[in-house]
Amino acid sequence: MKAASIIGIAIGATLIIASTACSRDSIDTGKSGAGVTVGSGAEAGVLVGADQPRSDSDFWSAYAGYLGPKAAAAGVKLENTSSDNDANRLKSNVDTLLSKNVKAIIMAPQDTAAVKPALSAASAKSVPVVSVDTRPDSGGVYMVVRADNRAYGTKSCIYLGETLKGTGKVVEFQGDLSSINGRDRSEAFAECMKTRYPGIKVIEIPTDWKGDRAVSGLQDKLLTDPDINGIYMQAGGVFLQSTLALLKRSGKLVKAGAPGHITIVSNDGIKAELDAIEAGEIDATISQPADLYAQYAAVYAKAAIDGKKFTPGPTDHGSTIIDTGIGGMLEDQLSAPVVTKTGGKVGELDTLTPSAPGLWGHGG
Repeated sequence: MKAASIIGIAIGATLIIASTACSRDSIDTGKSGAGVTVGSGAEAGVLVGADQPRSDSDFWSAYAGYLGPKAAAAGVKLENTSSDNDANRLKSNVDTLLSKNVKAIIMAPQDTAAVKPALSAASAKSVPVVSVDTRPDSGGVYMVVRADNRAYGTKSCIYLGETLKGTGKVVEFQGDLSSINGRDRSEAFAECMKTRYPGIKVIEIPTDWKGDRAVSGLQDKLLTDPDINGIYMQAGGVFLQSTLALLKRSGKLVKAGAPGHITIVSNDGIKAELDAIEAGEIDATISQPADLYAQYAAVYAKAAIDGKKFTPGPTDHGSTIIDTGIGGMLEDQLSAPVVTKTGGKVGELDTLTPSAPGLWGHGG
């Protein structure tokens, strides 16, 4: 059969099950990572290894909570491990999963360069890998399930640039630059600011996706640059609560619309971000679809086992499969909308309100 670019053609019944029995379900997205137990999926399903990347982010806690039910809907039984943001542990976990004869592996490598040994181990056993949220630098996976992270940086830039009317000082919490996500968001944000809003000074704070580094850097910058009027948080699940706590202690947590308010745009779409937008504490977020990441990770793992093939093109779930240009590796770029308190247009951006249907942070 000719390779399909539309998932509905290529995986047929698997997708129907995943999109009906396991549509945008409601889970408790407010739990901490340590409190989430990943479900085991379908008891009689095909065995797939699933490595959880970290337990210190509400976003990844939500993903972990979704994965079991989504796997069950796709006919997948899960063997779970956790690598806690450690590339060496990820390699060890992959070896363990391979020893248990899993038929595919789902992972979300945080260091996209250091994941190569783990991918090589899976390849040696002819076990396909689905990468969630991050794209390995050297390829070697069956499918990447991800959103367009360069768009995150560009959209965040446009929101801040338009809201601040092209002037001021913006702090950027940069994600780990060893991660494709950190690089994509940082590079796109910098390019957009330089070309579109040269009157805004960007103050970069490297964080390695760690909240304490972000807050420490922001605390220092608030002393040297008390006129900071914007913040870009590349991961609300890691940075939000500690940032709001610091601003409150510093007398800088001023509600939106009041003099002295610091305009904040975040990336993730967790419930706490949506609540903070409603409360006027932050202004916008880009909603990464944690539920759909889990759903299509399981669907593609099953498709890989079944020998399905895909080509670039639109899907029937509102995304586009692209060729990454890295060894034929494909990436399904899922939709990630911008959320603001009132919704509507901000510059050329179309935005949703926090209560809009379909936002996973409020359970769908």
